[in-house]
Amino acid sequence: MPVPEKSVREKSVPEKSVREEARTLAGELTALRRELHAEPELGRHLPRTQQRVLDALAGLPLEISTGTALSSVTAVLRGGRPGPTVLLRADMDALPVTEDADLPYASRIPGVMHACGHDLHTAMLVGAARLLSARRPDLAGAVVFMFQPDEEGTDGGGAAPMLAEGLLDASGELPVAAFALHVAANRLPFGLFASRAGTAAAASDTLRVTVRGKGGHGSAPHKAADPIPPLCEMVTALQTLVTRRFDVHDPVVLTVGVIHGGTKANVIPDHAGFEATVRTYSAEARERVRTSTQALLSGIATAHGLTAEVEYRNGYPALVNDPVETAFAAHTVTELFGRPRYLDAPAPTPGAEDMAFVLDRIPGAYLMLGACPPHTDLATAAYNHSPQAVFDDSVLPDGAALLAELALRRLTRDAQAPIG
Repeated sequence: MPVPEKSVREKSVPEKSVREEARTLAGELTALRRELHAEPELGRHLPRTQQRVLDALAGLPLEISTGTALSSVTAVLRGGRPGPTVLLRADMDALPVTEDADLPYASRIPGVMHACGHDLHTAMLVGAARLLSARRPDLAGAVVFMFQPDEEGTDGGGAAPMLAEGLLDASGELPVAAFALHVAANRLPFGLFASRAGTAAAASDTLRVTVRGKGGHGSAPHKAADPIPPLCEMVTALQTLVTRRFDVHDPVVLTVGVIHGGTKANVIPDHAGFEATVRTYSAEARERVRTSTQALLSGIATAHGLTAEVEYRNGYPALVNDPVETAFAAHTVTELFGRPRYLDAPAPTPGAEDMAFVLDRIPGAYLMLGACPPHTDLATAAYNHSPQAVFDDSVLPDGAALLAELALRRLTRDAQAPIG
């Protein structure tokens, strides 16, 4: 898409601060967020969402491209002065959840809901694009705006395909840093930003197991090879494996969420299976879980005279924040909003995040932002992914302002005050 030679928005740098100008966008960003919320989409293909983002960016001095394998939007803003490139990211997809919140803009799509706040993330990044476009003459470098589908992994995740399609080459050079925000419906008080250096979110993998035996009549198990008892033994043995083979200071979470087998009470099935999610915080623990579960489950099956097919499928790697970029982001939050608005998170979340693929390639920081409505009790508020999850639109201007300031300051970091 061609870049306007002279955008109305860049004739002069605004006199207002980024935060002040962001407040003037509150109504516009809220309207966009609610449009997205009312018509959520799943997975990699988000045509309505993509079009709304393109419409919201129209008229800005951006180089815009869209994905081939997915409905992504990548926009590049080239500053008026030379400098490096910074990447800002927002995810756009929803969840297969039926909304149960009494909102005038509740989802109109049966069985689909923005239950994780990605509609807010999208609106915030559009706001950051507007704020930075208005400051293009003084921008020392380039900003890549990454609008990503399928963070929820409905079709395997969206960050990896965007990287494969050249996301990090969008400006012509590798970004020096990347930043992203994620809202929380109940984990943080309204308006509080939080992050931590190092591992901030877990790796998420899937364990699928099929135990194969020999079917028969339930009254004569000795004439069959029943897969159900060894399957039950496997489920409990996995919990023992986690607690007895792994360091409590490098934790592993393994949860069996699916068990299937059999058709009738008096029929021994030929096979039975289960599926589990596995969360780890280090590459070492991740690999040990893979090899240990294979040996354990195959051994149990063999002891019972059966076989086990064990599939360990990698999902998202652990999300690791760069210490320098995280300190920079924390410093920026405290300068913009005051020290009480930032929390140094004491531990990583066991949730997983597709942004990990980007932060595997370039240094950066991923921050959380409390969006629980101020009148709601944080202790009883619905959590992200809940049908009752509610996010307060009032955080939109501050989220947009922080993303814009992170890009502005990072592009000229040598001129900033020392990070403390």
